[in-house]
Amino acid sequence: MDLSQLHDALASKSYDKVADLCDELLLHVASTGVSYHEEWPYAIHLLGHLYVNDLDSARFLWKSIPQGVKESRPELVAVWKIGQCLWTRDYAGVYGALRGFEWSPLVVGIINAFSENYTKRMFQLLTNAYSTISVADVAHFMGMSEEDATKYVLQHGWSLDLSSQMFTVKKPKIITDQKLDPSKLQRLTEYVFHLEH
Repeated sequence: MDLSQLHDALASKSYDKVADLCDELLLHVASTGVSYHEEWPYAIHLLGHLYVNDLDSARFLWKSIPQGVKESRPELVAVWKIGQCLWTRDYAGVYGALRGFEWSPLVVGIINAFSENYTKRMFQLLTNAYSTISVADVAHFMGMSEEDATKYVLQHGWSLDLSSQMFTVKKPKIITDQKLDPSKLQRLTEYVFHLEH
């Protein structure tokens, strides 16, 4: 079984391509009739789907993995724990699952990248959902200590009221549509007119 393309994607940190690549490779290997379950990198495959936030495909993959493989691979089970937390929207649980396992060298890169992306997504979610939020809630949702969460959000422009221990969320600037310069519209009209005649 040739997994060199997968190893190349992992080496180049092209984690967004891992799920599709694994899906294609798995279909190819399965079509040959060769038994692949014992060698297949299910943990990486599952992480690939989680990385691109494709929870439905991750669940389908999990259900298709033979029970004996699940029982013999604790790292695979640990990856699925992350998927379960994502599925149930247990935001803090995702961080617990990420930190709760000693990841193998093959998996640690995509785990770290997933963790970083997840933190960014959670921060964006909090930014969009709240105008004010407590320090404790930010720490909970971002899976950090209160000190680390405070540092993180202050670096992103939020402000902290020390007496109430509440953050004021800095909303991103809303980009408004630019008005079209009338002279540009006139030139475009003349150009189209010229083409038609």
